[in-house]
Amino acid sequence: MTSIWAGLWGLLAGSALLLGAALGYWARLPQRLIAAVMAFGSGTLISALSFELMNEAYKRGGFDSTSIGFLAGAAAYTAANFLLARHGAKHRKRSGQQQLSESDDPGSGMAIAVGALLDGIPESVVIGTTMLAGGAVSWVAVVAIFLSNLPEGLSSSVGMKKAGRSAAYIFGVWTAIAVISGIAAWAGYAIFGHFSADIIAATTAVAAGAILSMLADTMIPEAFETAHDFAGLVTVIGFLVAFVLSKLGG
Repeated sequence: MTSIWAGLWGLLAGSALLLGAALGYWARLPQRLIAAVMAFGSGTLISALSFELMNEAYKRGGFDSTSIGFLAGAAAYTAANFLLARHGAKHRKRSGQQQLSESDDPGSGMAIAVGALLDGIPESVVIGTTMLAGGAVSWVAVVAIFLSNLPEGLSSSVGMKKAGRSAAYIFGVWTAIAVISGIAAWAGYAIFGHFSADIIAATTAVAAGAILSMLADTMIPEAFETAHDFAGLVTVIGFLVAFVLSKLGG
């Protein structure tokens, strides 16, 4: 039963992608507002991976498992992101005119979809692994992931629309990823619960490394490009909000 709850928590966090996509597709939001929301979401995730994920990984497996997992996650994400960028998914989170259309680069639509999936899976797995200690989810992690998914879906869907992607494609991508997020969270609990503390610690750190790399490669550049005057401040505010939530939850 706990694994089902893990999946539902993952689905809830993933649903923010769909909500953000709806806002980005139908609402005419200023570019600076989109960038500010992206910066805020980046701050919440940085806080969550610092005080929730890495701390939990260290408690379970110590420096060795945590360090190896953290670097492996960053390296794996960077390699996969590099390959996807070469096939048209480099600007998948951008809300401007940077995204390529299918006519500009055949196959870029699939690359963007795979890239969005690559960004979302580590976050979702983490939701499941946070429940391994006592069966209760880290609601701070869920809130942080939800808050970061909202601008991700928003910004990317705006860019997809400007690139001429259809509504069926945009909402199909985000609906599928929201569902897969639930499955990944379920797997994080149901599968990794059978492994040793070191493996769980390394897995959590892998997700943290992938998330931090994703932020540095995609979300933060998008935020800075448009809202560079205030991007740092808004990121700090997002970090502080997640930090306060982590302390209240503790």
